Amino acid sequence: MKIVTDSGADISFEECRALGITMIPLKVEVNGKSYQSGVDIDPDEFYDLMDASPTMPITSTPSVGEFVEVYKTLAEEDPEILSIHLSSGLSGTYNAAVQAAALVPEAKVTLIDTLTLSAGTAWQVRAAAAMMHAGQKLEEVVKTLHQIQEASFTFFTLPDLKYLIAGGRISHLKGLLASLLGIKPVIEVSKEDGKYYDKAKKRSFRNAIDSITDLVKKIHPAGTEIVAQIVSAANPDGAEQPKASLEKVFKCHWKPTVTLGTALGAHTGRGLVGVICAAKASLPAIA
Repeated sequence: MKIVTDSGADISFEECRALGITMIPLKVEVNGKSYQSGVDIDPDEFYDLMDASPTMPITSTPSVGEFVEVYKTLAEEDPEILSIHLSSGLSGTYNAAVQAAALVPEAKVTLIDTLTLSAGTAWQVRAAAAMMHAGQKLEEVVKTLHQIQEASFTFFTLPDLKYLIAGGRISHLKGLLASLLGIKPVIEVSKEDGKYYDKAKKRSFRNAIDSITDLVKKIHPAGTEIVAQIVSAANPDGAEQPKASLEKVFKCHWKPTVTLGTALGAHTGRGLVGVICAAKASLPAIA
């Protein structure tokens, strides 16, 4: 089995290589210069460049042709390919992979739409890699990824809406009104369609971060053992806040904090704080 993912999983190129995963980069243009997300620009450097740029960054998905080339090359070694990607509700990457798979009949491509992003996608990618190395069959791997998908939840908030507005992730009118009123939305990545939905609105960024814990409490009773991971867009201080809040309510098993990568950060800007979490009992052991 071969595994393919994209840089929207926020797994470094080096780690992908170590895990035996092929990572196809999304692309981002800042101030007229193009970069391959996860390959030739560090996230911290990217946020500095974005802050200094007079124009909004531009992102683009991998082309169908890039996927075709990867699938053909991998199929020469093993026709069984598991291709795991950023939510189709947020990016055209998954659809490009679908089109490419149809053009490479010699490859048996199984496609996974993770319906999430960043560390949420990475949970599924790393589990697939671990099972691949353990010699698990494709059917078992796919079943496990769906379990992880069903068990996990992704929430985030951010201090500035201008990048979400510019990228079309929220409507211009709705986003502008929220900005004018100083409202900080708390957003869930839906497991139904992989899109963004407001779950709460707060007047301050700190209150918005704390309200993530309130949303998790609506899913899991206080005292539940949860596996959780913080994602931040170059905001280390903000990343500590949900940890303290969640630990007051839940027994937390923390994965290492992740810096939101360039392709996703281009749509949020610096400052985002997010939480990916799941009840420990609901996750397969491999996760």
